Amino acid sequence: MKKFGLLILGGFAAVILLANLGPMVGLAISLLILYYAAKEFLKTDSTSGKVIWGIIALIALSASASNFPAVVGLAAIYVLYVVYKKWNEEKSVEQQQDEDPFTSFEKQWAELKRN
Repeated sequence: MKKFGLLILGGFAAVILLANLGPMVGLAISLLILYYAAKEFLKTDSTSGKVIWGIIALIALSASASNFPAVVGLAAIYVLYVVYKKWNEEKSVEQQQDEDPFTSFEKQWAELKRN
């Protein structure tokens, strides 16, 4: 039942990720332009250059703000990561129990030694 819940949660997160893929690409591009504009703004010495790079940076900042739904897509990526880790964690615990037939024997032996 727990795996079914993880499957449903993962599917839901994958749909949200696909729906927000466009804004995520737009956010990445606008943040890249903003980074480059800020870097060039700090490099230039002329006033007109600073004004031009400042305007470009403000345009890129507004484009980044308009792609705010991409944050939901980033949260969906994190949820998919957590679901993947939980899915593999359960699988590895089950495999360890299946591979070692003496697990219960070792537990009982440890209890007998304590008494």
